[in-house]
Amino acid sequence: MSPLSTLLWLIAGGAAFAWWNAARAAAERAGTLGRNACKAAGVIWLDQSVLASGLRLCRGDDGWLGFERSFRFEYSYDGIDRHVGRLVLRKGQLVSFVGPVAPSVSSIDPR
Repeated sequence: MSPLSTLLWLIAGGAAFAWWNAARAAAERAGTLGRNACKAAGVIWLDQSVLASGLRLCRGDDGWLGFERSFRFEYSYDGIDRHVGRLVLRKGQLVSFVGPVAPSVSSIDPR
């Protein structure tokens, strides 16, 4: 193998590792956010995992191109039913969330 092809293989391997590492970090962040949302809402987080459901190239607030990763997770109110939650991360920051919310009760005016 020539030194040039070896260098190209090393660069390709480094890029693949960086891609894999970023994907793992995003999945771990999504799992933490999903678990915390379920805990705050008082529901059961099913399967203890998130599933990567989408990846797209988008422009961030700073004008640079980056990836937006979508994840799905499932939760249950009573252990029997199943509901799907979805969250979207851009550069590790939550930009969209659809799922369980913490119950809130406001005072009722008895008039």
